[in-house]
Amino acid sequence: MEIRKLDQMFDVLGTRAKKRLVAAWAIDAHTIMAVSEAVKMGIIEGILVGDEQKIKAVCREHGIDAGTIRIVHCDNDIAAAAMAVDLINKGEGDFLMKGLLSTDRYMRAILNKEKGLMDPGAILSHVTVAEPNNYHKLLIFGDVAIIPLPDLAQKVAITNYLIKTAHFLGIDNPKVGLLAASEQTLPKIPSCADAAIISKMAQRGQIKGATIEGPLGMDLIIDKESAQIKGMNSAVCGDADCILFPNIEAGNTFYKTIVKLLKSELCAVVMGARVPCVLTSRGDSERSKLYSIALAAMLAFKS
Repeated sequence: MEIRKLDQMFDVLGTRAKKRLVAAWAIDAHTIMAVSEAVKMGIIEGILVGDEQKIKAVCREHGIDAGTIRIVHCDNDIAAAAMAVDLINKGEGDFLMKGLLSTDRYMRAILNKEKGLMDPGAILSHVTVAEPNNYHKLLIFGDVAIIPLPDLAQKVAITNYLIKTAHFLGIDNPKVGLLAASEQTLPKIPSCADAAIISKMAQRGQIKGATIEGPLGMDLIIDKESAQIKGMNSAVCGDADCILFPNIEAGNTFYKTIVKLLKSELCAVVMGARVPCVLTSRGDSERSKLYSIALAAMLAFKS
């Protein structure tokens, strides 16, 4: 089943065995309510790591039955992140989620060389799945939060994460647009040169499972008419499933624009660790966190 709306993830997960979520420093209402809703929907089992009194107070305030969620007490955010990762490593959880702690502390626990969730040589990257209000299907894109200026090897890794996510969403041959300032291969512009190399790698089978085109401007990636006007004949143009951003400024600006200006729904995870790791902004809505939980639960089945 190809998922074309974020809500459809709930239908798919409802037919599968429940995965176990471990939320680090989960003391805020948005996180607790999202986890509680996912538990109530029957798509996960939830573990909240944090100050037990604060968690139960939030549950009382919002009418949540604290007995439906396992609570592991910890009285500070750094220790809670380490404890959540430890539960994953002990096999007591299938994927991780960030609560009300800062991203750097959350990532530090994941990246810990002795007790973290990383295998040697792995590359962490942030993948977003959005449901833009004025686009005809989901858009999967990265990186918008972790790698500031990815080099060629990191761009290849991100591209593979985008393709993998698309496959989990039932898209057998996703169309990947490699964003640059121009569709011309201009050697002096790194985004253009890297996109041309990645496209050639895909043509030669070094990147599999997708149709990849680049360099492409944003207009060509999302608008077929623009591609026709400019004489670009590609299956990707105007029908992209995935977008590779050349740097964090471009990706993060796009992310915030579709959320704040276009009021689009989205979800996000970190890939590259041994398990999916939910990483949403502290300002993201409860609904966004719920969708992110669902996406991570889907990725946990084969990651």
